[in-house]
Amino acid sequence: MERKSTSTMRRRRKLHHHVYVVELSKDVLLEPRFRRCNPGYIDGKPCVYVGMTGLDPDVRFDKHKAGIQANRFVTQYGLRLLPDLYEGFNPMSYEDAVDREIEIGIDLRSAGFGVWQA
Repeated sequence: MERKSTSTMRRRRKLHHHVYVVELSKDVLLEPRFRRCNPGYIDGKPCVYVGMTGLDPDVRFDKHKAGIQANRFVTQYGLRLLPDLYEGFNPMSYEDAVDREIEIGIDLRSAGFGVWQA
């Protein structure tokens, strides 16, 4: 039986985090807290939730919708994942996922999106 080196196992274990983006219904704009956090929102642009997870994004989205360790906005207003906005980055280390989640949120907000991040 072939044994893997500790560094190979550590590297594989570290690259299992994902960033993901969920499209939210425009009804989220009726939430005062969401509106306050998005003063630069441009009417007609998408509203999204940006998150990171150690799970597959599809599994994480299902958990949000089921109310398991969920963000309220995703549970109530989540429509679908938007893989075109994150697929090219995954998987990555935890540290990279933390940074990438922030970067995606900043980029989308500066493009006029309504963005919520945990």
